[in-house]
Amino acid sequence: MAKHTADLKKAGDEELVVLAREENTRAFDELVNRYQNKIYRLARRMTATEEDAEDVLQEAFVKAYKSLGGFKGNSRFSTWLYRITVNLALMKLRKKKLETVPLDQPIETGDGIVQREIEDGGPDPLDNLIAAESKQILDASIADLPAGHRAVFILRDVEKLSTEDTARVLGITVPAVKSRLHRTRLMLKERLIRAAAARGVSLPDAGEAPAGKGRKRKKGGTSLDAIASKARRVKLG
Repeated sequence: MAKHTADLKKAGDEELVVLAREENTRAFDELVNRYQNKIYRLARRMTATEEDAEDVLQEAFVKAYKSLGGFKGNSRFSTWLYRITVNLALMKLRKKKLETVPLDQPIETGDGIVQREIEDGGPDPLDNLIAAESKQILDASIADLPAGHRAVFILRDVEKLSTEDTARVLGITVPAVKSRLHRTRLMLKERLIRAAAARGVSLPDAGEAPAGKGRKRKKGGTSLDAIASKARRVKLG
């Protein structure tokens, strides 16, 4: 006997998947209702345009519906759907050969390019930047990241997926997620520092004592934690 709409809202994702496989379109509609905002937000941050995000959103749910028979339940439905979305977004970026305009100098942003790393120590100049600069700089800095690194940062630091779920979504190992995320944070930090310098934002004096050497680091997490928190509050579209 078919479930009523009220019952579907109470059903878990796994039960809805089973019903959707049995051609219960209302069950799949409920899955769409649950995840369409999250999927659009992820697609928007990955592709950096509303038009491409809308395309990825539609394509993701179409592909998910057609592929329900292949969903084995080894991961959560949401993780599986995120993986479909990220793959579609990456395919769209590669197809368009998207190259973003950097904030201060030309930088090729193909998947194989890794920005030089900067030492992660000493005074953190991002505290002032986060407080002073606008959403526009943050969005541009994230969009300036290579697509693969952008995906790790968005999934792990913005969407707050676990390291394990991020690895499942991207089809890579947990150590690879940790390594790529570390490099991405450094790349993003460098871009934000350059943006601050280009726009004349006040940064801490270079002579300030680093944390642990006469200066206590503020509580409440690292600056990259604050960046991710700010990114999650950004309303897109």
